[in-house]
Amino acid sequence: MEELFAQAARTAALLVEIAAVFIVSYGALEAFAKVVWIIATPRTSHGARKELWRRFGMWLLLGLEFELAADIIGSVISPTWQDVGELGAIAVIRTFLNYFLEKDLEHAEETGEEPAMPMSLTASAGGVTGMPTARGREGAAM
Repeated sequence: MEELFAQAARTAALLVEIAAVFIVSYGALEAFAKVVWIIATPRTSHGARKELWRRFGMWLLLGLEFELAADIIGSVISPTWQDVGELGAIAVIRTFLNYFLEKDLEHAEETGEEPAMPMSLTASAGGVTGMPTARGREGAAM
């Protein structure tokens, strides 16, 4: 019975690690596509680059959460000091990344920085796309 449990835990840990790889890979591909778009678009704002960084960071954090879960599952099976140390290191890295990403998101929210959208998507009825308004933000109503 114990061996059956250990095998199930190893399988679960492997599946969670596979999910983490897919999550980080998807985030990297999405970020790469947006970087190409930013390079190809001559009038890309700083906000678009910041939004790219934030979104990629969120994918990395999600992937790191899955890796942490896989490590927790793995440490339940055969907890050695090396396993516990690796788990602790991953938890510290995840917490560090999460803290600074959350601070950046809060700062963006406090300053009223909105997520950057491609110019063609920010068009509003009756407004000029991409032009600052009386409020100083693109696409805002006067």
